[in-house]
Amino acid sequence: MPIVPYALARPFLFGLDPEEAHELTLATLARLQNTPAQCLWAGARVDDPVTLAGLRFPNRVGLAAGLDKNGRCVDGLGAMGFGFIEVGTVTPRAQPGNPKPRMFRLPQQQALINRLGFNNEGLESFLANVRRAHSFRARGGIVGLNIGKNASTPIENAVDDYLLGLQAVAPHADYVTVNISSPNTKNLRALQGDEALDALLGALAARRDALAATLGRRVPMLLKIAPDLDAAQIELIAATLQRHGMDGVIATNTTIARDAVQGLPHADEAGGLSGAPVREASNRVIRALRAALGPGFPIVGVGGVMSGADARAKIEAGADLVQVYTGLIYRGPAIVAEAAAAIAAITRG
Repeated sequence: MPIVPYALARPFLFGLDPEEAHELTLATLARLQNTPAQCLWAGARVDDPVTLAGLRFPNRVGLAAGLDKNGRCVDGLGAMGFGFIEVGTVTPRAQPGNPKPRMFRLPQQQALINRLGFNNEGLESFLANVRRAHSFRARGGIVGLNIGKNASTPIENAVDDYLLGLQAVAPHADYVTVNISSPNTKNLRALQGDEALDALLGALAARRDALAATLGRRVPMLLKIAPDLDAAQIELIAATLQRHGMDGVIATNTTIARDAVQGLPHADEAGGLSGAPVREASNRVIRALRAALGPGFPIVGVGGVMSGADARAKIEAGADLVQVYTGLIYRGPAIVAEAAAAIAAITRG
């Protein structure tokens, strides 16, 4: 257990602007990771190993991309007991993202709205940070690198950005996630459509296979999709994933729906809604994906995991692994062990 209970830190952090609190937390983790001070937030890792896409995950609970966009805190975050850490989204070139303010808390519903817009320092800085991380991987942790396109790149040229991203991150990634589901980059979700997705995944699969010869290993590649998809769209995506030999799917990103938060302060802010209100939409997509993909195709469930019971529900819906983000902000590091233990209780029979 962490030496400093999150209940003591949360009132201070929640008294700050959400993005200011976010940056302060990451700066602190980056500065203190791999030092004796790491015991302030570190937690024991629940042992519940599983092998998926050729990778051995120490347990089934990971950190979702978006929290550590620049890959600064892999070791510090990994010390919380995660089995895997996903960092990014990184774009080929550095970009500031959308104008501030762009993060909002909705504590009545344990939710966040963000319209950050892939703000990041670009590939060079990102990979320098990832290369510096060492202790999490030394303990068997898995690191995923999440790639996207620059806002200034026309959507018709999006494939070029993803190919640049894959080429750069593959040598340093245990797996690569292709993010086409953020609502905060104009037209990005159009890449989930039939012809656009087929072209994107076809190009990425060819580049991945070419890289395998150079790297001496085939880097698993996952696709991250939105919760705001109908049954026909989910079936199309599932078929395209299998056709191009993708290694998994992450379901889901944030939602643009506001049904669960209507009337609350900030509910009408543009951006992606995360946290408890997206839980059922995410689970619906997971169930549909599992039905379409059949057994054995790796599914990572994310969206609304605020407790161990929520994590278990993701597994019961058909996910193999679970990721958290907003739950970590509301609950603190304790949610990692709680979620992993809840999953282990059912996976161990």
